[in-house]
Amino acid sequence: MSCPSDNSTAVDDEFWSSDGIHWDAHRIGWAVAGGCAILTVLITLFTLTMHATRYKHPPAQRQVMRVLLMPPVYAVVSFFSYRYYKSYEYYILAETAYEAITLSAFLMLLMELVSMGTIDLQIKSVLAEKDKMKFPFPFGFWRFRASKPYFWHALSFSVMQYVVLRPLISIIGIICEYYGVLCPEEYSIHFAEVYLDAVDFVSISVALYGLIVFYVLCKDELKGKKPLNKFLAIKLIVFFTFYQSFLFSILQSHGVIKGTAMWTATNVSDGLSALCTCVEMVFFSVYMGWAYNWTDYTDPEKNPYQRDTNFRTYLQAIWDTINLSDFCSEIYLACKFFVDYARGKPGTRSGATKLQKTFMPHTIPEESQEMGMIASYNAGGGYDNEYEQDKHKLQNNTKGGTIFSSSKPSGLLEDNDSGDDTYAPIRSPEGTAYSRVREGHGRDESAFEPWPQERPTGQEAHRHQF
Repeated sequence: MSCPSDNSTAVDDEFWSSDGIHWDAHRIGWAVAGGCAILTVLITLFTLTMHATRYKHPPAQRQVMRVLLMPPVYAVVSFFSYRYYKSYEYYILAETAYEAITLSAFLMLLMELVSMGTIDLQIKSVLAEKDKMKFPFPFGFWRFRASKPYFWHALSFSVMQYVVLRPLISIIGIICEYYGVLCPEEYSIHFAEVYLDAVDFVSISVALYGLIVFYVLCKDELKGKKPLNKFLAIKLIVFFTFYQSFLFSILQSHGVIKGTAMWTATNVSDGLSALCTCVEMVFFSVYMGWAYNWTDYTDPEKNPYQRDTNFRTYLQAIWDTINLSDFCSEIYLACKFFVDYARGKPGTRSGATKLQKTFMPHTIPEESQEMGMIASYNAGGGYDNEYEQDKHKLQNNTKGGTIFSSSKPSGLLEDNDSGDDTYAPIRSPEGTAYSRVREGHGRDESAFEPWPQERPTGQEAHRHQF
């Protein structure tokens, strides 16, 4: 069974003709769509350049730059779907595939924004401190504990699965359209569109729910970082493109939108939707430039974990944006964890072993790691405040050397003593600080200096986070 064609057999005119341009409605649409697409690209290029030349927090900004590409991708693809309207379905299927990349990048951005407030820059440090809580609506009758080893892998996979399934759905849809069995206009069980939409609906619903769970869980850590504005910048694009397409389809099916000699009614409906998308993306590119502003990463008060930038970091920013290996790594680790979980591998069901390896580096002896974990969770009792816990933990972990850095950060402390000095960040009532740790001698109180007011600079001081 083949789907009937919705394209006219007539060949469309070119934009330019031998006797000049005849400004009919179709050519005006071409000009408006093309002009808006170019303007969207220019606005986005400016915002991307500002991020790339101020690439001070790569783990977060690489995700920001991926999200910022959403308006120009939608604008350019919509222009081509308007110009080459007989291939509209191919372009739209390719366009929606980028939505999956955007949602996955948004989750990883939230993860970085939350972990920026932790001493070890690990998201699991934040999750380990969360109490048991209810799932958001409509699954509020179930409760979860974020400190469980499997929780973060399940949450990340709930979003990351969409970056795999959505492109696959688009590829299958393109193949079905080529062989005439997609038929989105008929929407019948005899054609592929119904089944692809069903899989897509389930996949994106799971991904969006995963983002909601993460926001509800970490909303306190995300205060002041405009998470809702960032999310709206993405979802409003999807909302507008979906509902305007739906509206034009309703108008076309009720005979309000009529065809022409070269455009069928369906072509006109699709063309109007594509034209509106091109215009809307101009405004969304401006909105995204505000929601994902580069000043969030250049202000030392907002982002103390900065590094120096140069032309090399500009090129790195471009490479990091197009290199999706971090997505692949996240998906691989989640799949590997659940394979180990199914096999009952130690550390996958109980939080103690997993957290020990997450928080404490392998250079610290196992017995010291155990003592550090006990102190961290106040299981041993007897500490007046968090500073005392960290002090005790640090003193018990000096045998293996530094926690984060294997060498002295430049410009932080002068070494006037003999012996090997290393430096470890600790927390105190005044904030995070670096403390000198002598091999086998414990913490040197006289070497205590605040950070980030006199924070180390350069890549070496921050290599633990990049």
